[in-house]
Amino acid sequence: MNRKSFLKKTMIGGAAIGYSGLTSGSTFINPKDACSRPSDLRITDIRGATMAAIYDFPIIKIYTNQGIVGLGEVRDAGWIAQALMLKPYLIGKDPLDIETILLSIRHLTGPGRYAGGYAAVDIALMDIAGKALGVPCWKLLGDKVRDKVEIYADCPTVLKIENLKLMMKRRLDLGLKHYKIDLTPALIRKVEGAIVNNLPTRKGLEKWGEHVLTARDIIGNYVRLGADHFGNMTVESGIELGNFMADPKYNLAYIEDVIHFTRFNAVNLNKQITAGSKTPTLNGEDIWSLENFKPWIEQNAVSIIHPDLLTSGGMIETKKIADYAYQFGVRTMLHCASSPIGVMANVHTAAAIREFISLENHTIEMPWVDDLVTGIPKPIIQNGVIPVPDTPGLGIEFVDEVAEKYLREPKYLAYNPGLFNPTTEFDRPITMLEAKQKGIIGNYHQSGGPWWHINDDGVYANQGGSN
Repeated sequence: MNRKSFLKKTMIGGAAIGYSGLTSGSTFINPKDACSRPSDLRITDIRGATMAAIYDFPIIKIYTNQGIVGLGEVRDAGWIAQALMLKPYLIGKDPLDIETILLSIRHLTGPGRYAGGYAAVDIALMDIAGKALGVPCWKLLGDKVRDKVEIYADCPTVLKIENLKLMMKRRLDLGLKHYKIDLTPALIRKVEGAIVNNLPTRKGLEKWGEHVLTARDIIGNYVRLGADHFGNMTVESGIELGNFMADPKYNLAYIEDVIHFTRFNAVNLNKQITAGSKTPTLNGEDIWSLENFKPWIEQNAVSIIHPDLLTSGGMIETKKIADYAYQFGVRTMLHCASSPIGVMANVHTAAAIREFISLENHTIEMPWVDDLVTGIPKPIIQNGVIPVPDTPGLGIEFVDEVAEKYLREPKYLAYNPGLFNPTTEFDRPITMLEAKQKGIIGNYHQSGGPWWHINDDGVYANQGGSN
């Protein structure tokens, strides 16, 4: 059987070659079983580079003996060593044997940024597989159910009303149909009687409501608007928030991470909020793996799951999570604050998710970010959506010359990879405990430095402190 016949039978025809652990209804075409594929393909190296961005972009390349290079990305503001320390598990392996490789590194992961290395390797191997077989990554995950992926704009905290209007107007002009704003305690802390015992009072909710109405005045009432960053909420305050924001004049599409997944008894607490709130709930950006998502889905603890593909486990794992949620009537949105590499990994995955709403984007106002890759139409976001590529792999190539201009200054990095420099430091196996003791991996953001972005006043400049 030649490559064309194989692809027609297994991918286009819908027959699935199994990936152990996939849920019922999932498909993953295992590249190692392809009848037409490069012989003796082997991984020869893994290297990295970290760009200074709104949240730093830790990028990896996995190299092979036949010149096929896979692109991957560690979680935003994450630790490049989370991926580079996996080198001993990769060298000499067949990159199309994705299942076996991922199983061998699964013990070197965890929630939050600890999962970044695993996800980066998943993405890079999928990119290699697609390039080697001549098919887009989405086709390895199953049928394509959409040709374009809707984007929602993250709108970070701004305290001044005029700055909020300015930011929302800039995003509206991009043709977006979905937005998210921050409703933080900082917005109401100086208002007398708005916060008691670190919780918003009715007066605090009303001040948050004014913030929502300011955004609505710009974007209108016929687009989706969500909110997050509420602070340390309780079940009672979360339910009150959800019911208050369900008023048609606010009409929030969801309230996100009302109680973070790391809180004791978080599933049960969020289940109570979801049951009592008239506004849908959203959660999950720091949760790793299908196993850890299952209680949230099975117990109806959340209305919409919100995995970050660079934490949840990469393209294959995230597809499994979304398929499992689908069986329980739970829809999927995807958290994303990454470079175009992570964005396109999300786009390919979303293309194969049946009940999908939208994909987050944090880099809308960073004009150089689109220049990091070639191979897809520019701008990457067009009228609020990203078209799904049908070209091999992720459909993009990385531009080192652009990346070099925006490398994170070494003094801000726990480990400096340079611009895809050799990684001999990681030739021998290293445990997570050893890497943590060396200070080269961690669960939360690394300290950052100045980065090119548009500030609250609408000025584009190289500025900022820690990420």
